[in-house]
Parts: sequence; structure tokens; C-alpha cells
Amino acid sequence: MAATTFEMDGSVMEGGGQILRVSAALSCIQGASIKINKIRAGRSTPGLRPQHLSGLELVRDMCNGNLEGATVGSTEITLTPGKIKGGNHIADTQTAGSVGLLMQVSLPCALFAQGPSELCLKGGTNAEMAPQIDYTLKIFKPIAERFGVQFDCDLKMRGYYPKGGGEVVLKVNPVKELSPINMTERGNITKIYGRAFVAGVLPFKLAKDMSTAAVRTIRKEIKDLYINIQSLQEKDKACGNGNGIIIIAESSTGCIFAGSSLGKKGVYADKVGIEAAEMLLKNIRQNGCVDEFLQDQLIIFMALANGTSRMRTGPITLHTRTAIHVAEQLTNAKFVIRKSEDEQANSDTYIIECQGVGATNPNL
Repeated sequence: MAATTFEMDGSVMEGGGQILRVSAALSCIQGASIKINKIRAGRSTPGLRPQHLSGLELVRDMCNGNLEGATVGSTEITLTPGKIKGGNHIADTQTAGSVGLLMQVSLPCALFAQGPSELCLKGGTNAEMAPQIDYTLKIFKPIAERFGVQFDCDLKMRGYYPKGGGEVVLKVNPVKELSPINMTERGNITKIYGRAFVAGVLPFKLAKDMSTAAVRTIRKEIKDLYINIQSLQEKDKACGNGNGIIIIAESSTGCIFAGSSLGKKGVYADKVGIEAAEMLLKNIRQNGCVDEFLQDQLIIFMALANGTSRMRTGPITLHTRTAIHVAEQLTNAKFVIRKSEDEQANSDTYIIECQGVGATNPNL
């Protein structure tokens, strides 16, 4: 077990689950104990929620570690990791807690395991305040692969608020080391497509209304591209009732962006479609190579990669600044953020540069 114990203030900056996820993953990968206090101190319900707890327990199980203070509502935990061993693991939030967030804490660990991992993650697949599983598969996955990350994700069942009941199975191969990325050329938008869905007892018309409103909104700004948003009724592979939309744009240089929105009680379906479309357009206008939701998810991989990574973004989000803060505290990675000065940049375009620590897998 590690002799060093890092201490992390869980209330700084974003002050939420982001600090827990990045800290726990880096603690596990580096074999260094971590104590996190003031967890979610500023939230309306402070301390660990079920999804945070199941994520920490998953990491503990993956690395044969020891986890103290891990109960719902706890504001202080200590994780003492052992060796990351691979194999089969299950994490179940028992709520609509996001499987995407479970993936964020466990995937980096699985990359540095002794062998392949199979992670069965249960909870909400399309939840508020978290990446939809569609985003993880269509946006995060292809970009993560540029670091050398290899994983398959099998979506067994979709789960919606409030019950959850969704399930994904993640198969991850370990890597020797991660390669740096260079995403600084945006190119032109060449494709726009997506899916508008309804599940459970909700009428199919809602999917059509979301799709139509989204296309109409995008058309005002982007007139020359065919926009293909499929309307889908999910029957067999969905638990509970839900509706939502995700719209994806691809550029000529392989950049991928998204806008998404979930339906809520009392909110008209066309408003859901418009919200997703406006989110996508905002991210396109910023002339970055990643959207506002991918920025922070890539920080841990940039920190661990062997070499210098560069990523062109729009405004730096608080989640991203938090991930950088944690990565710099717990590793020797060095991040620099500067304004992008080229002719395509606007006042909101930045370059995040990171000199990674070149973490290697001792088992490969």
C-alpha cells in the first residue's frame, strides 16, 4: 500500500462529483492513498449521493483497495488503493444515478489494470446533469480512442428518471501508455444527425415534435447541410418513461460536437428540441475542436499521456478548471490555457495544452 496520502478539499471550484471522480481514478492509477474532505459541501444535499458512493466502491473493488467513510451523506472518505486487477465488476446506483459518471471514474483505472476488465454499470442511461449514454458512445468514445483508449460499450437497457434500471457493459483492454492528442484544427461542419426518442408510455408524436423543432432551429443558421434526426420509439430496451434528443455535428477534420436535452413534465416537446439545437449551435460558433461537455472529460487522459497534448476549445468550463486543478495536485502534469490567436478564432476560443506525466502500465 502507498505511503503517501494526498489530501483534497472536495468543496473547491466545481465542488461536486467531478473532484471525487478525478481524485479517485488518479489515486487508483498512481497507487497513492487519498483523503477527500468537505465532499459536496456547498450542495443542497451535501456529502456522497448513491451514484458517488457506487463509483467509489467500484474503484475500490477494481484495485483491491480500502475505502473508509463511504456511506450516503458522508463528507469525508479515504481511499487506499492496491493493484488494479481487471476482471468482472458490477456497480449499481439503485437509482437513476448516471452510468456515464460511473464510467468516468472507472474507465481510466481499467486502462492500467493487469488484464482486461468487464464492468457492468447500472443506473440511469439518460439522466439530467450528466452525459447521456448516446453522448458517451458517439462523442467521447471516438475521441478517447485517439489517446489509445480501447473499449466496447454494450447498451443492454436504457433507464430513465426516477427509477433508473438501465444497464451498460463496458469491456476495456489495458494499455501500455496513453498517446497525446493534438486537436487544434476545427475544419468545416460536414454532417449533422441525431436521434429523438420516446420510451415507455409516452406518445411517438413527442419524438417527431422534438426532431422537427430542432431541424427548424438549426436551419436558421446552417442552410446547406442535410440534417438527419431520426425519431424513435423505444420499447423493449427501455426501463421507465422518458423522452429526449441528441444532435451531433461532425467536422472535416474529425471533430465531433453535440447538443442534447431531456424531456420534463410540463415542458413542450418542441422546446426540448430547440434547447438541444441551440446548445449544438453555440458549441459550433465557438470554433473549438471539442464541445463544452467533452473538455473536462479529456483532462485526466491529457494528464496521464506520454507527451504534450493540445485541445482547442470554447470558453473553459468550471468542470474543466476543476479537473485541471485536481490533475495538477495529484500528478506532475502541467497545464497551460491560452487564447487561440488564429484567423478562425473568436474571443471565446482557447487552447488547453498539457505536458502529460507519461504514466505506464507496469503489467504490460
